[in-house]
This record gives sequence, structure tokens and C-alpha cells, in this order.
Amino acid sequence: MTSVTRCVFGDLPGGGAVETFCLQSDFVKAEIISFGCIITRLETKDRDGNFSDIVLGFDDLKGYINKHPYFGAVVGRVANRIAKGKFTVDGQNYLLPINNGPNSLHGGLKGFDKVLWTPEVLENGVRFSYTSADGEEGYPGELRVWVTYTLSGSELSVHYKAQTSVTTPINVTNHSYFNLAGQGAENIYDHEISIDAEHYLPVDDTMIPTGEVATVQGTCFDLRKPVNLGNQMGKLQINGYDHNFCLSVTQKPQHCARVYHKPSGRVLSVCTTQPGVQFYTANFLDGSLKGKGGAVYPKHSALCLETQAWPDAVNKPQFPNTLLHPGEEYNQTTLFNFSLQ
Repeated sequence: MTSVTRCVFGDLPGGGAVETFCLQSDFVKAEIISFGCIITRLETKDRDGNFSDIVLGFDDLKGYINKHPYFGAVVGRVANRIAKGKFTVDGQNYLLPINNGPNSLHGGLKGFDKVLWTPEVLENGVRFSYTSADGEEGYPGELRVWVTYTLSGSELSVHYKAQTSVTTPINVTNHSYFNLAGQGAENIYDHEISIDAEHYLPVDDTMIPTGEVATVQGTCFDLRKPVNLGNQMGKLQINGYDHNFCLSVTQKPQHCARVYHKPSGRVLSVCTTQPGVQFYTANFLDGSLKGKGGAVYPKHSALCLETQAWPDAVNKPQFPNTLLHPGEEYNQTTLFNFSLQ
């Protein structure tokens, strides 16, 4: 059985109460707030039966209102980067806010992570809804969005649904930062990871995919068999992973990634209907943010597995389509399953 409780998390400046929803089963405790649909806490058991919070974040609303790297948030309309904040749909050119070097990232200056959603309590979870106005952050069409979190035993499901009035790109994901040792642990070097992808997307120096779909064979991006992250990242000639791994296009959730933390025994398995997963090793954290319990979050202190469409797909017709048309429905699901080994 899953219990669902709600209470006030804080008040937004200028008005608007932010609520927190606690979903709890025998194995998992998840807390999600109505601001940004943010997962603020995610507790799972270790092999000794002890609960620990395994996602980075803040103790209060102020931390989430201030600038932060999307801890636990739902990001959109379009997660990841759009090159130079430009795209063309049906012959119409659109310009987006630039907020990441020369590019537009995670929906712009005020994306889905920075708005107050309307909650609805379900038997085993919570559904949030939001209507993004035509022209919001430069995107075309009025977009109605629903994000549903449900907890069943050891599995947390996140389902995204959307409808639009005008053809628009869409790519919604959750941006949780995981450390299976417990949030506040120094790094993820003792984690083991595998990603079921035969190809990945090389990027330019602004993190935009070059357009090449490259094989992982013979590269440090070959994570098809489990590797120790400390050893693997030591082989990289770059700052860390921040790349899209290419999955099959499917309507049913497929397994895409597995993370194992041997000291605690915790295992995270991820399944998704999305065609890609952005594997990010928190390369841009620098210890300047104080998180929950006063924890400091340095570089490589967490990892993200952002299930999503391929970055900059709206500008690359050879990539899987990200356009949603009137009369269609955007439906994507990601499953986070927690177990022990």
C-alpha cells in the first residue's frame, strides 16, 4: 500500500502556497512539491534496512526559488539545449531566451521548473497540471501539461501528458540528482553504472549535438556492461559525462540504465518510453551551494539520468521527432525502480 499525505511547504514571494506531497510505501518515501513538480526527498533502504535520502536538494522553498541547477525538477517545454535558441516550425521562425552559453536550456528563463502547478491527490500518487500560454518563453501554442507521480512498492513512476493548440516542440523530463550513498556524500566514484545504448551523440564545445550518431564501441561511452564510475571517468578526456545515449523508439517502457552502489547495496534501475537518456555526472557543481542538512555539493557528487528526446532535435530532422501537433497527445513514462543487491 502507498500512503499519500500533503502539507504546506512554503509560500512564494508575491503569493501562492507551495504544497508538498509525501508518497510512502514500505521501501520508498518520496516528497514532491507543487513548485516545479520537484522531487525534494527520495528515501530508500540500504541492505541493513536503514532509510537514506538519495537525491540532492534543499530543506526549504527558498533554496528552490533561488538559482540552482534544476535539482529534482520537471523541466520543459523542451528539456536540454536548443542551438542558439532558434528553430522553425511550419515556416515560422521562433526565438527563445538564451540562458546557457549561446543556447537555450531547459525551457528558458522561466521554464516548467519555476512555475506553480495545480495538484490533484490520487490513490497512490499525485498529478500536477499546468497550462503554458501561447508564446511563453518564446514557444508557440497554448500547451496543457500533466505530470503524474505514482508509487507502487519499490517503483516510482513519472508520466507526462500534453496537448497543444499549435504545433510546438516538446521534451519533458525530471532532473533529479542521485547519489545512492545518500545526498551529501562526496562523490559518485564508488557507483557502478550500465546504460543499454549502442550509440551516443557527440557534442560541440557548447554541448550541442554535432548531428553524428556515433557508436559507443571502443569508446569511453560504451557502458553496455557495468563499469565503476571512478575508473571510467578517469579515462575521459573531458570534464565528465553530459551526453545523450540513444535508445530505441518504443511505446512501452524499456530498460535503459542501472546504477549500483556496493557499500549500501542500493540499486536504481530506469525504464522509459523516451528515445534517449542524458547521462550527466554533475560536472558543473562546485561546492558553492549548501543543500539539505547543510551538505555541500561538489563536482561529481551526483548523477542524473534524464530520460528525454534527443537534444536540439527540433533543428535536426534526422533525429526522432519532438513536434506535437494539435489533436495529438504527448505521452511519455519513466519508471525508477529501487532494489538491493
